Amino acid sequence: MEKQTLKVEGMSCGHCVASVEGAVKKLGASAKVDLAGKQVAVDYDSSKVSLDAIKEAIEDQGYSVK
Repeated sequence: MEKQTLKVEGMSCGHCVASVEGAVKKLGASAKVDLAGKQVAVDYDSSKVSLDAIKEAIEDQGYSVK
C-alpha cells in the first residue's frame, strides 16, 4: 500500500469531506480529509490505481489538487 498526502483547495464543510472520500473510495482507495489543514491523506494500491487517477477523481468533484 502507498500513502500520500495531497493539498486540496476548496473544501469547506462535511459535504466536501463526503464528496472527496466517496470519490476516492470508488477507485478502491481510502482517504481521510483534514479540512483545517486543506489536506487529504490517501492510502492506495499502486498496482490497482494510480495517484494521478486519485487526483483526477478529487478534481472531478470540483476541488483543486496541488
